[in-house]
Amino acid sequence: MKALYKLILLSLLVALPFAADAQSKKSKAQLEREKKENLTRIREANRILKQTKAQKEASIGQLNAIKEKITVQKGVIQNISKEINLIESDVEQTEGIVGSLQKDIEKLKAEYADMIYAASKTASNYNKLMFLFASDSFNQLVMRLRYLQQYSEARQKQAEMINKVQAALTGQLTVLEQKKREKKNLLTVKITETQNLQNLRDQQDSVIQRLSKQEQNLKQEVAQRQQAVKKLDKLIADIVREEIARAAREARAKGKATSGSSNKVTLTPEMALISSSFAGNKGRLAWPVERGFISQRFGRHNHPVLKGVVVENKGIDIQTAQGAPARAIFEGKVVTVASVPGMNNIVMIQHGDFFTVYAKLKTVSVQTGQTVKLKQQIGTVYTDSDGTTELQFQVWKNNDTLNPQSWISPK
Repeated sequence: MKALYKLILLSLLVALPFAADAQSKKSKAQLEREKKENLTRIREANRILKQTKAQKEASIGQLNAIKEKITVQKGVIQNISKEINLIESDVEQTEGIVGSLQKDIEKLKAEYADMIYAASKTASNYNKLMFLFASDSFNQLVMRLRYLQQYSEARQKQAEMINKVQAALTGQLTVLEQKKREKKNLLTVKITETQNLQNLRDQQDSVIQRLSKQEQNLKQEVAQRQQAVKKLDKLIADIVREEIARAAREARAKGKATSGSSNKVTLTPEMALISSSFAGNKGRLAWPVERGFISQRFGRHNHPVLKGVVVENKGIDIQTAQGAPARAIFEGKVVTVASVPGMNNIVMIQHGDFFTVYAKLKTVSVQTGQTVKLKQQIGTVYTDSDGTTELQFQVWKNNDTLNPQSWISPK
């Protein structure tokens, strides 16, 4: 029973590292995915930053691209820190296994030494024969013979057990050394990435200082944007009101009651289905551009350079690469194609009682009344004189503006 217990204990000690390693691999796989996503975002931000730099020495678009790189760089450092913590946990666990194996091998060797010493007393064939022939009965003779055989087998198993524990110990020591090297390498990488983060912050400060010298131009740009936003808001509100009135008229013409608020679109069964599907995909909807980053979020924000100046965004701005196609985030019907000074071309798509707005388009490839599919291209994003390619994207439900970032899938 004692030998059986040791074999079970040994099996557990050998199996434990594999179970821990499986969990570690799962965590590392997640970290590896995050690392790849961060690298993709950095490459995209670099490409956008290069394009903005080519047009102007300093611009808000350039500043936004640097901020995006800083955000991603922080994620890179956090990813490295998580990986270091994971390795430290592995090292601690492996050290515990090594300690247990070392104690076990010491006990096994001590027990084996006792067995060898005991066996040496009856090492000669003469002593064994004397031991057997000293039996009082035939049954006792058989039992003593069986004892000698079992004792010999026990010594052999003890030796095999020592070899197995020694092999497991050697393997774990190798793993431990490897993990310590990994940790050392990651610490070196973390130092480098931290310095890269500081360099980006220095770049950001430099761009802000240069932009601060253009205060008058920036204030003029803010004023022009506010005027453009007001015109866009009025256009959208008018279209929504027209759609609400049109749907109500059609319902009355078909002899259907138009119960409910006059501020809501009267939905046909088909429109209700699209609306329900749109709402059900909240947080998972496609981005209106394939690549890019959110350069200005929804709501009221302090201007990134001008002190005391607050800007309000009814949607989100997404900075992307020159020539990037804009696409529908969900199936729906184009309710308007228009042009607003400062916002360029506009496309508005209806999804039941939801509306999505795509502004700052250079070209438009759809028409009013056209039905569009998910991710269908509706135009290309406009690039301004600063080299900034930026889409203004909004989500409405009837007359209410919603935060688009809550609706599209996270990156």
